[in-house]
Amino acid sequence: MTIDRIERSTMRGSVQGFVDPAFAELADIFTDNFEARGEIGASVAVFHDGRPVASLWGGVKEAGGAAWEEDTISIVWSSTKGIAAVGAHHAADRGLIDLDAPIARYWPEFACEGKEEATVAMVLDHSVGVPALRDPVRPGGFADFDYMCDRVARERPFWVPGTRHGYHGHTYAWTVGGLFRRAVGVPLGEYIRSEIAEPLGADYWLGLPESEHSRVAPMIYPTDPLFGGKSRANHAIENDPAAPFTLMMTNDGGYDCNDPAYWGVEIGSLNGITNAKGLATIYSAVANGELLGADTVARMGRTASASHLDATLLMPMRFGLGFMKTTDNRRQSELVDCTLLMSEEAFGHVGFGGSVGFSDPGLRLGFGYTMNRMGAGVMVGERAQGLIDATYRALGCSSKASGAWV
Repeated sequence: MTIDRIERSTMRGSVQGFVDPAFAELADIFTDNFEARGEIGASVAVFHDGRPVASLWGGVKEAGGAAWEEDTISIVWSSTKGIAAVGAHHAADRGLIDLDAPIARYWPEFACEGKEEATVAMVLDHSVGVPALRDPVRPGGFADFDYMCDRVARERPFWVPGTRHGYHGHTYAWTVGGLFRRAVGVPLGEYIRSEIAEPLGADYWLGLPESEHSRVAPMIYPTDPLFGGKSRANHAIENDPAAPFTLMMTNDGGYDCNDPAYWGVEIGSLNGITNAKGLATIYSAVANGELLGADTVARMGRTASASHLDATLLMPMRFGLGFMKTTDNRRQSELVDCTLLMSEEAFGHVGFGGSVGFSDPGLRLGFGYTMNRMGAGVMVGERAQGLIDATYRALGCSSKASGAWV
């Protein structure tokens, strides 16, 4: 196997790593992100047929700071959800949890206030109806797992579970995490570490020990208006304090992703800490049948819920059971960084600001991208999508005009 070592200088510092010559365009785009698209620190990794074909990192851990190293890790926000879902499907594959079962079987306290008939699958596909909490979360509440589980269990749903979907941007951590802990008997973060990350050698953490804190690159929050400033969600946050999106964005108990007090706790919707190689390693194992059975992988890739108007984000969205599917909002002129283009068979998850990891079983592909400078969208911007596009072109795909790479 031919591999080219990469070492290039950019205005943000060096880019290093390796790339298979077939993926040379990926290295060019990754480098150009630092020169032309405002990248500060980032990593990208691609596995094909179970082998690494690209692993690149570069820039700095924070503006004017130390270099982003091969082992630098960062918060990946909602890219956490995809790996949490891998954990749930892994447990289901082992017969530890039934995705079609009523939640009441595992978590009777959740089955109240109109959620009595809700199923486990509804938790994963964002249709269970508790995308936000109405009453204020106490300061620091996100760090108290039991408190947050109790809050989501007692919450009255915003719609009849299963009748529509709305992104559970924060509460997914405790709907999925609380259910998992009761059904499987161990914390989701522990399960992912012991059953998935460690066996695969993936540098992925949902509950980061203090010994690893020095490797973390702090996130640089976006300065541009959220979603471009003209979306329905922007209108809601400015005019409707009771809207699910408003509550999701404002009722967080003062959560700050850069506060180390949160790094060691399990928040399975937004505080996974890893790098591109960590994401790509896990998603590659899924794509190549190394981690889960064929039926499980097929179920993971199916579209489970989709709508022209997600009840929380108020934009078109498509979900599998715990994963985002390819979603084309390019013609929604009011939306910025709210598109994710993969193949129709692919599934994964984006993190707020632009990180992304996904699996494409048809192409036996695992992909990961992480960064510290956040964009303003709910999906990826041009930095990540350019890398995804280069990956699909390297694998012989010809067009994304349909809204999916073919």
